[in-house]
Amino acid sequence: MSLREHFEIPGRYKQWSFGLMGVGVLSLIIGYIMYGGHEQGTRFWATLLQNSVYFLLITNAAMFFFCALTLGMGGWQLTFRRVTEAISTSVIPIGIITFVILMCIVFGGKTTIYEWLDKAAVSKDAVLNGKKGFLNPTFFTVWAILSIGLWSLLGIKMRQLSRSIDDTPLSVEEGKKYIFKNTIWAALYIIWFALTVASVTPWLWLMSINAHWFSTMYSWYTFASSFVAGIALITLFVIYLKNQGYLEYTNEEHLHDLGKFQFAFSIFWTYLWFAQFMLIWYANISEETIYFKTRFDGAYIGVFYLNLIINFLAPLLIYMRRGSKRNYATVTFMSVLIIFGHWLDFYQMVFAGPFPDHVPLNLFDFGVALGFVGLVMWQTGTALSKHPLLAKNHPFLKESIIHHT
Repeated sequence: MSLREHFEIPGRYKQWSFGLMGVGVLSLIIGYIMYGGHEQGTRFWATLLQNSVYFLLITNAAMFFFCALTLGMGGWQLTFRRVTEAISTSVIPIGIITFVILMCIVFGGKTTIYEWLDKAAVSKDAVLNGKKGFLNPTFFTVWAILSIGLWSLLGIKMRQLSRSIDDTPLSVEEGKKYIFKNTIWAALYIIWFALTVASVTPWLWLMSINAHWFSTMYSWYTFASSFVAGIALITLFVIYLKNQGYLEYTNEEHLHDLGKFQFAFSIFWTYLWFAQFMLIWYANISEETIYFKTRFDGAYIGVFYLNLIINFLAPLLIYMRRGSKRNYATVTFMSVLIIFGHWLDFYQMVFAGPFPDHVPLNLFDFGVALGFVGLVMWQTGTALSKHPLLAKNHPFLKESIIHHT
C-alpha cells in the first residue's frame, strides 16, 4: 500500500482557519467596544474566560488521552496517534491566551467575576476569609503558571519521544526500553493532570466564581465535560484526514472505538452531573443549593435542560446502536453536537455566577468561540504538516493495524 505520510494543508483549510480566527479577533474588538467599559467589563471578560478555559481543557484532553493509553499499553490508537499529538500542541498558544485573560481578570480587579478579589468583602465575610489562603492573587498566579507550564512542557516531551523513532527502527530490547521511557513520562503527566484538571485548577478558575459554594465532585465533573469534548475533537480531525485520503490504516474499527469513548464518557459525565445535583437537591442545605438556584429554578433553566438533552440523551439514543458508531456522517454530527453541548455546559458554569438573571447568548459569544476553533484548526494543521502521520517504527503499530473491536 502506498501511504500518504505527510499532510499538506489544503488552501481551503487555511482559508477557513484564518477566516475563523479573523471572526474571533473582530468579535473581540466589537465586544470590547460594546461591553468592555460596563460593569467592570464583566460580560466581556466572562466570555473570554469561558471560551479560553474550555478550549484549553479540551485540547489538553488530547494529551491526557495519549498518556492514559500509553500507561494502559493501548496500541489500538497508533494509526491516528499523530492527530492526538497535533491537537495537543494547541495547549501552548491557547494556554498563553488563557493565562493572559486570567491575569487581566485577577490583577484588573474584576470583582464581579471573582468576588474574593475584593479585600474589603473578604474581611467582612467569614466564608471568603476562611478561603483566602488559596483564593488570593499570588496563589492563583503561581498555580496558573505551574498548570499551563507543565502541561506544555510534559506534552512537548511526550511528542518528542513519539517522533524520536520515526527514522530509527528498534530492536526488541530497544523497543522495551522505549516503551518503559514512554511509560515513565506518561505517568508524570497523568500525576500532574490529576493534581490540576482533576482537582485544584477547576476550583480556582471556575468554581471560585461562586466562592461561597463548593463541591468535591466539581473537578471530576469539569474533567468529564472537557474529556468527552476532547475525544469528539480528535474524532473530527480523524474523519477529516480520512476524507482527504490520509490515515490509510485507520478504519471503521478505530472509529467505532472513538464512538464508544464518546458514548461511555457521556454517560460518565451524566453520572457525575446527577450525583452532584441529586445529593445537593436531596439535602436541601441553603449554602449548597445556592449554586443550582439560578441554574435549575432561575433564569438558566432552559440551558440547564438543553445541556442534559444534548450531552446525555442524544449520545445515549444515537450511540447505543453499533452501526451508528461506524457511520462517518453520524459520528461527525455527534462530535460537533458534543463539542457544542459542553461549550454550553461551560457557559452556564461561568455566566450564572456574575449574571444570575441571565445574559442571552449572542453573536459576540459565538464569534469568540469560532476564533478559538480557527486557532485549533490552524495549530493542529500546522503540527500535522511538520511530521509523518504514521509512527511506523513504534513496537505496537501492528496491534493498531490489525485492530478489531
